[in-house]
Amino acid sequence: MSPAVRAPLPLWLALIIAAGAGPVLDAGFPDRDWWPLAFVGVGMILWSLRGRSTRSSLLVGFVAGLTFYLFHVQWTALYLGPVPWIALSTLEALFFGLGSLLITLAYRWLPVAWPTKPGRLGLLPVVVAGLWTLREFVAGNWPYGGFSWGRVAESQSQSPFAPLVAWFGMSGLTFVIVWLVALVMECAFEWQVRRVWRVAIAVGAIALVLVIPAWPATTHGTTRVAAVQGNGPAGYFQYAAPGDVMATQVAATEKIIDEKADMVVWPEGSADIDPTRDQDSANTIDDLATRMNAPFVIGTITYRNREYFNTSLLWEPGKGVTDYYDKKHPVPFGEYVPDRAFWRMFAPSLIDLIGRDYTPGTRDNVFDINGVKAGISICFDIVDDQLLTDMMHGGAQVILAQTNNADFGRTDENMQQLAIARLRAIEAGRSLVNISTVGSSQIVDPSGVTIASIPAYQAGSMIADVPLGTTTTPATLLSRGIELLVSGLGLAALVIAFFAVRPLRPRTAKVETRATRSVPAPDKEKAASHSV
Repeated sequence: MSPAVRAPLPLWLALIIAAGAGPVLDAGFPDRDWWPLAFVGVGMILWSLRGRSTRSSLLVGFVAGLTFYLFHVQWTALYLGPVPWIALSTLEALFFGLGSLLITLAYRWLPVAWPTKPGRLGLLPVVVAGLWTLREFVAGNWPYGGFSWGRVAESQSQSPFAPLVAWFGMSGLTFVIVWLVALVMECAFEWQVRRVWRVAIAVGAIALVLVIPAWPATTHGTTRVAAVQGNGPAGYFQYAAPGDVMATQVAATEKIIDEKADMVVWPEGSADIDPTRDQDSANTIDDLATRMNAPFVIGTITYRNREYFNTSLLWEPGKGVTDYYDKKHPVPFGEYVPDRAFWRMFAPSLIDLIGRDYTPGTRDNVFDINGVKAGISICFDIVDDQLLTDMMHGGAQVILAQTNNADFGRTDENMQQLAIARLRAIEAGRSLVNISTVGSSQIVDPSGVTIASIPAYQAGSMIADVPLGTTTTPATLLSRGIELLVSGLGLAALVIAFFAVRPLRPRTAKVETRATRSVPAPDKEKAASHSV
């Protein structure tokens, strides 16, 4: 029987490495975008978890998760202070700790349940990667819809691994990255295998992943898109007068009024006076649409049936609103407060800042714009895997991602969101228009290459002939099935290992008991006499 993995580090050193792993892992994400460091950060975390006890693995995992999220989402503290930043980071760190416990149990049980070299080099890294993906899945869906920000895959938008997202999706890419790191680590620790073979296995696995060709993102035709960034006072704490944001959008649009476009896209919340309830706002938009002879896709806040919605409107010249989409994934504690009475007891001043609660939408997220099917994503929608699948099922040929980053200033948030949007373009095989009130705004093609951009915090526009996607990628075809498969595989293997190892413990205990009872009493007397 093979022994379980032993701890290569004392607890104090494991905690130091785990604490350092957080900022290293974060450096793999935008804005720094040193993507190889994501692999290093994952490796540091796995190294610190090997051979740990149950309690120490929870502590080590919590520390790693806390330092990572404190760096990764520090933009939440820009205007709201440390309370939401620390609260969110702590919650995610708790998930990290629980996921780390499962990974530690895998290191403890699997080498005993499958005491072979294929078990340690073949199965164990797969299970570790599956359990990491499982933790991301749970944290991304619970509570209150979850928080999918900070998945390992999101660090790879500019790396050679980015094309894999079209094959495996976001969760599948996370699985591949962690699997590679876990496999290389097992090769380093597997002394019973000759060094040349261990190096060959590690290098071969990396090469195998990198030689997978990019999915052929076929396109047919183009549509000419004009996307406008007004750089208006769209931040929550800028206290602009009603209509100020829209005025900047109008001014920036006026500069391209003579340009030809098949559609004009404004950001989230760009019409800060709802044109469905205000005639002057409606007249302004209709005048622009008529002069450009193009439909407008605009963001606004609508109020219907005593409920508020974060809405994207399709406005056609002379017709007004012909379709609309309500954001399906409003941000908890940002756009609404779940269980408001309960949470208000802890931070009443912060909770009261959110004066109205947005209701999740129920309508489909695809517009038919003069025969072109456009998938609509509003801000945080972009991290929801299911919403991308819904777009593709609705026949989307291009993705319009409207957002408002004004509340996060010049922090990493806008670049992190742009990286997620770029990966979504590759994942779906669709061009994507990421248009923000203040930036960063870019148009990317189905392979993730930038077609056009607007500098952050500058008013401007992008006008480009955007390829229309026709392909169906494996990631969108299988959708969340990949995530459930790898997560379920990791969890199932861990459960099987538990039941395989469990009978060994009582048997060992009985043997030790018999051995103790078999020692006759006279032997003790002989031992005493010898000592005299």
